[in-house]
Amino acid sequence: MTTPAAAATAATAPPEANAHANQFALLRQRRFAPFFWTQFAGAANDNLFKFAFTVMVTYQLQLSWMPPAMAGLAIGALFILPFLLFSATAGQLTDKFDKTKMIRFVKNLEIAIMLLAAWGFVRADAVVLLGCVFLMGLHSTLFGPVKFAYLPQVLDARELTGGNGMVEMGTFVAILLGQVAGGLLVALPQVGHATVAVACVLLALVGRGVAQAIPQAPATDPGLVINWNPFSETWRNLKLAHGNIVVFRSLLGISWMWFFGAVFLSQFPSFAKEVLHGNEQVASLLLVVFSVGIGVGSLLCETLSRRQVEIGLVPLGAIGMSVFAIDLYFASRALPPSAGMGLGAFMGQAAHWRVMADLALLSLFAGLYSVPMYALIQLRSQPTHRARIIAANNILNALFMIGSSVIAGALLGAGFTIPQIFLFTGIANALVAFYIFMLVPEYLLRFIAWMLSHFVYRFEIKGDEHIPTEGAAVLVCNHVSFIDAILLMAASPRPIRFIMDHRIFKVPVLGWLFKLAKAIPIAPQKEDPAAYEAAFARALGVLREGDLLAIFPEGAITRDGQLQPFKGGVMKIIESARAEGIEPPVIPMALTNLWGSYFSRIELRGGENVAMAKPFRRGFFSRVGLNVGHAVPPVEVRPEALQQRVSGLLAA
Repeated sequence: MTTPAAAATAATAPPEANAHANQFALLRQRRFAPFFWTQFAGAANDNLFKFAFTVMVTYQLQLSWMPPAMAGLAIGALFILPFLLFSATAGQLTDKFDKTKMIRFVKNLEIAIMLLAAWGFVRADAVVLLGCVFLMGLHSTLFGPVKFAYLPQVLDARELTGGNGMVEMGTFVAILLGQVAGGLLVALPQVGHATVAVACVLLALVGRGVAQAIPQAPATDPGLVINWNPFSETWRNLKLAHGNIVVFRSLLGISWMWFFGAVFLSQFPSFAKEVLHGNEQVASLLLVVFSVGIGVGSLLCETLSRRQVEIGLVPLGAIGMSVFAIDLYFASRALPPSAGMGLGAFMGQAAHWRVMADLALLSLFAGLYSVPMYALIQLRSQPTHRARIIAANNILNALFMIGSSVIAGALLGAGFTIPQIFLFTGIANALVAFYIFMLVPEYLLRFIAWMLSHFVYRFEIKGDEHIPTEGAAVLVCNHVSFIDAILLMAASPRPIRFIMDHRIFKVPVLGWLFKLAKAIPIAPQKEDPAAYEAAFARALGVLREGDLLAIFPEGAITRDGQLQPFKGGVMKIIESARAEGIEPPVIPMALTNLWGSYFSRIELRGGENVAMAKPFRRGFFSRVGLNVGHAVPPVEVRPEALQQRVSGLLAA
C-alpha cells in the first residue's frame, strides 16, 4: 500500500532511480551529482572561512576580549546561533517552495557574505569577521532543511543510506579540505589574509555555478502559510517532530552526536598547541584525520547495511565513539614536551600515532552512528512536512551545540584540561547512548540482529525487495529456531511485530529481547481463550497502524527440521483485517540452513528435542539464508497454498 504523498514523492524520481550498483554511481546522475557538488562547495567554504579565522585569532592576533582557548568555542557558538533562531522559518520555506530555487537563493546569499568577509580578512577586522560567522550560520540554516529534504524526494528507500553516506562523506571531506586550506592559506607570510579572501569568494561562485544544474524539486506543501514568528514556529516544529516518537528520539540522538563532535572540533587548535605542542600544521593534521574517519565511516554504512536503512549500526557507532574518546585521554596524558613542533617532528614521535589512531577510529564510528539516523528520519517523516522535521532537528542540534560550547567553556574555566574534557565527553556519550537505546529499543534490537547476522551467521538474503517499504503487510515464515524472529528483523528495513508462542517469553535473554520488540504472545485457544483472542486483536491493531506483522503459521519450532502444516491463524488475521477495509498483502518467506544450528531443536535429551545444548555447535559464520517470495493478495491466501509457496522457497 502506498500513500498518495509517497506516490507523489516517488513520481519526482526519474527512471534512473534504481539504476546504480552502489552509492558512487550516484555521482554520474544529474538528480544527485550537481546537488552533491553544491553542498560540497558550501561546506568547504564554511570551513575554510571559519578555520582561517580561528587560526588567525589563535596564532596571529592578540585579542584581549577573545583569548585563544575560547576562540574556537566563541566562533562555533556564533555560527550555530542562527540555527536556533531561524531553522523553523527555513523549514517552512523549504516545504513551501521548489527546493532547487531555495538552493540557488542560498548560494546567491553566500556570494554576498563572502564579499563582506573578504573585506574583513584584508583589514584583519575580527568584529566584521564575527558578523560574517553569524551570516554564514544563517546561510547554513537556510540550506540545512533543503539538503536533507531533497534526498528522499529524488532517491528511493534503498538508495537513502548510500545517498546520505555520500553526502556525509562529501561534507566531511569538504570540511577537511576547507579547514586544511584555511589553516595553510592564512599562515602564508604577508599574503595569507588576502589569499583567504580570494579563496572564499571563488568557492562561493563555484557553488552557485554548479547549483544551476540541479533539476527541479517541486514543493511538497505549496499551500503552506508561513508563520514568521520564529519562537511560536520553533515550538510548533518541535511538537510536530514529537508526533512520531521514534523520529523525535532519533533527532535527539543526532543532536547528541553534534554535541559530541563539537567538543572535539572546537578544541583541535588549542589541543594541537597546548597538549600536543604542535603548530598550525599539526592542528590541520588533526582535522584531516578526523574528517577522513567520518568519511570512511559514512561510506561503510551502505556496505554494512546491505543497502537498506540499518539503524543497528547506531549502537555500534556509539560504542566506538566512547571507547576511542576515552582512550584519547589516556593517549594524550604524558606526551613529551616540545615547543611548536612542525608536522615532520610531530609525526616522528610514536606516541602521537596513538592519538591519531584514536581520532580516526572515533570519527569513523561517528559516521556509522549518524548516517543511519539521518536516513531513518528521512524515511519515516511525512513528505509534506519533512523539511520542518529537519528544521526541528537543526533547532535541537543548535541547542545541543550551544550547550556543548557552554559546558566545555565552563569545564575549561574550572581548570579541566582538554584531555579531561575528552574523557568527560566519552563517558557522557556512553551514558546518553544507553539511555536513548532504552527509550527506543528498536536501535538495540536491530544492533543485536545485525551482530547475529554478521558475526554468528553468514546471512544471505534473496528477494528482500519484496518486503514492502511502507504500508501494512503480513509476513509468514517457517519456524526453525529460537532466533528466527531476530534474523527476520535483520532482513527488514522496517520494524516487525511478531506473533509468538507465549512460552518463548520465558527463555532467558531471548524472552527479554522479544518483550523489547513488543512481540505479541499467543497461547493455544483451548489453553487460554482470552489470551488467544487478545493476540489477534493486537495483531489487527498492528495492521491498522500500517505496520509489518509476522507470524509463524506452523505454530511451533520444528522438532525434525521439516516444514510442518500451516494452521489457520493467518486466515483469521486476514479476514479480520479485510472486515475493517484493510487489504494487507501476505509475503511468504523461508529461512534456510538453520536446522542444525545451536538455536534449533536438533539435540536429543531425555527423549526430547531441545535447543541451545551445545555452544558453538557449528562455530561462527555458518551459512544461513532467507528467501523472500512475491506478495500474495489477501483474496488468494489459503494456509495450504502458503505452505506450498514457503516449501518452494526452501528448495530455491
